[in-house]
Amino acid sequence: MSTTTFFIPSVNLMGAGCLKDAAADIQSKGWRKALVVTDGPLVRTGLVAKVTELLGAHGVTSVVFDGVKPNPNVANVEAGLALLKANACDFVISLGGGSPHDCAKGIALVAANGGRITDYEGLDKSAKPQLPLVAINTTAGTASEMTRFCIITDDSRHVKMAIVDKHTTPVLSVNDPELMMGMPASLTAATGMDALTHAIEAYVSTAANPITDACALKAVTLISQHLRTAVAHGQDAAAREAMAYAQFLAGMAFNNASLGYVHAMAHQLGGFYDLPHGVCNAILLPHVQAFNARVAAGRLGDVARAMGVDTALLTEAQAAQACLTAIRQLSADVGIPAGVGSLGAKEADIPILATNAMKDACGLTNPVQPTFDEVCAIFRAAL
Repeated sequence: MSTTTFFIPSVNLMGAGCLKDAAADIQSKGWRKALVVTDGPLVRTGLVAKVTELLGAHGVTSVVFDGVKPNPNVANVEAGLALLKANACDFVISLGGGSPHDCAKGIALVAANGGRITDYEGLDKSAKPQLPLVAINTTAGTASEMTRFCIITDDSRHVKMAIVDKHTTPVLSVNDPELMMGMPASLTAATGMDALTHAIEAYVSTAANPITDACALKAVTLISQHLRTAVAHGQDAAAREAMAYAQFLAGMAFNNASLGYVHAMAHQLGGFYDLPHGVCNAILLPHVQAFNARVAAGRLGDVARAMGVDTALLTEAQAAQACLTAIRQLSADVGIPAGVGSLGAKEADIPILATNAMKDACGLTNPVQPTFDEVCAIFRAAL
């Protein structure tokens, strides 16, 4: 058997109220000045002020960079890095969902390694660990607070760069469900479907192993049971906590088994049209898995069962189809659009989207490698 490596932050805090524990943990590390990487909406909710005040009470000063875009780009990383250097910050805190986490990773990586973030596109391109990063999560979906994945848009090429690097793993992740209560329904749905995509892609990945399988299937079950409630009743504490655990489990799965062509294709849609990542994933997920079913029907049947589908009387192929039906139903129930055409994607752009998707590192562990024409066909089906 080949050697497998399991990546995860060394410390991960989970549960209601754990933000206070994180502040004490940060204080114990001896760090003194944080660059807090976040976005405008979280500043306006007052959450950023709450965190900086908590840090101050523990003897840690902070500088806030709130210029992160929904699809963070090279310019965001460079602006944040300039602020970090100007204020001599000795560590970074990301506060928010995948966008602040990814931007913070880019800032911390370049701060320690030099150059530009574009130098690190691909797998393990950095020479040394990034500046210490504490990732405080406010959404239940991307799992970027605990992964080695960093996705940054290069506007000059209209592509999302996949930076997959062990050195971008945060040293501390924080998942406090109390911080997730204010998520709008649409964001809850998009990030929840992103988590489902992580779990399913990791489960059918060629790099899957027994540890990632266990994480992936449990994540699928929790998401199937609790996402609808979290979307419809955002103040439901039990649903929020279940989704926090689900997305973390899905992150444990894909951080080590990697992803597949859903993400390889979604990155192109997001980079080309500036579309929300989770929504793109949700729309593409059943179409890519329909293609994968030719070699992964058995595994998709397992996913169907994890989603609560009774497959006792179904053949392997029928169980795989039942999985696709269950995915589409969950997506519809939480308000995901049926196709990317409604979001502005155009058939004329499919050749360049497909070309770039086939260069994306996330596609390397897809259970079967599609041809260019097959990638084009999947894009067309998802319109």
